[in-house]
Amino acid sequence: MIFTQPDQPAIMVLEPDEPAIAGKQRIVPIWIGAQEAMQLGVALEQVKPPRPLTHDLFIDALTNLDARVDHVVVNDVAGQTFFSKMYLRQGGRLIELDARPTDAIALAIRQGAPFYIDEDVLARASYPFILKEGADKETELKEFDSFIENLNPEDLLK
Repeated sequence: MIFTQPDQPAIMVLEPDEPAIAGKQRIVPIWIGAQEAMQLGVALEQVKPPRPLTHDLFIDALTNLDARVDHVVVNDVAGQTFFSKMYLRQGGRLIELDARPTDAIALAIRQGAPFYIDEDVLARASYPFILKEGADKETELKEFDSFIENLNPEDLLK
């Protein structure tokens, strides 16, 4: 999910695919810039601009080199800065690249590749989000929007 407000940084929220425990689901909010939010939105909405954007160019180059994004791992966090590795598959080779999480995830989305978050990063950077039993999706989304709107970058410092 991506949340953005005018004149404020956007937030990319990662929600691990894991069962809720005691009515709580973990989420990882990552503050991102407007351009990164736009690139992720383009990938999520599968928008095809008339001219290729940088991520489209990268995917085209990979395709022409008989390679593809295999998977992405958000593997570290220091303060508010997250780090990731992007893994490319070319024939029998698995190539590891250092990448910003927003770029790596935008590319993974474009190619339908999975992305993961390291358990240690999840433990250090996640926040519990309380799920209301019996709440409909619309109510749950409104409450989540309220949670995100009231979240400040300083809240993420540990």
